[in-house]
Amino acid sequence: MTRWVGRLLVANVVVFLLQMVLPAIEVLGAFVPARVLAMPWTPFTYMFLHSTYGLTHILFNMLALYLFGPRVESHIGSGRFLNLYVIAGLLGAAAQGLFEPTGSMIGASAAVGGVVTAYAVLWPRQVLLIWGVIPAPAWILAVFYALWDLSSGLGGSRDGVAHWAHLGGYAGGLLYLKLAERFSDARRFRAKVAAVKPDTERTLKQNWRNVDLKGVHELSRDEVNRILDKINAEGIGSLTTQEKLFLSNFVPPDDRKNWVQ
Repeated sequence: MTRWVGRLLVANVVVFLLQMVLPAIEVLGAFVPARVLAMPWTPFTYMFLHSTYGLTHILFNMLALYLFGPRVESHIGSGRFLNLYVIAGLLGAAAQGLFEPTGSMIGASAAVGGVVTAYAVLWPRQVLLIWGVIPAPAWILAVFYALWDLSSGLGGSRDGVAHWAHLGGYAGGLLYLKLAERFSDARRFRAKVAAVKPDTERTLKQNWRNVDLKGVHELSRDEVNRILDKINAEGIGSLTTQEKLFLSNFVPPDDRKNWVQ
């Protein structure tokens, strides 16, 4: 059990118990698109409420969170997992409000759907069971449920299920995961750029003539030659930070006897 999966499970169960004692909680927390301006907290609070006419609603949502959440949280980190969960829930509310603006909605299905989608993206070949019976890779399971919700939504299904919210949750999980990966790549690159410190720059200034092109892989050789030609033509000060970072991978370690005066 991971940190936020455990906390979310407890929060949903506690709110469910409170609903049975104080039914007014559902009235105050349910998401009704037509009343969102008067009750702006409901796009968030609805995802912690569940139907009290049985255990099925909360049971399936919490079971899915318990089965898929810990692995996703362990992989992307607790902070990002919570962001993914909340954003999926909020986009679920937005989608439901856009296509079903007059209804009332409660449940964690959109937020949990975002978690399940993230699982399918991260481990697409993991074999799961459709409806608990038919084995299929995770990505097929995700596509199956997305198509089912889309078909039901377009068909005007009156089964009491917020199909558009589910689709919004799936989209939220997918988009957040992809954006988080992109920002992570950018952060790693910025860290590498920050690593070009004065010592590295000094090594470049002194030793760039000692680059051994025979030891440079052919895929990188053209770029190394381009940078070296740029130094010869405009001086080493003309290099961008990215070019310095790239060239530093091929410059010999700083050695005073090799310094070019």
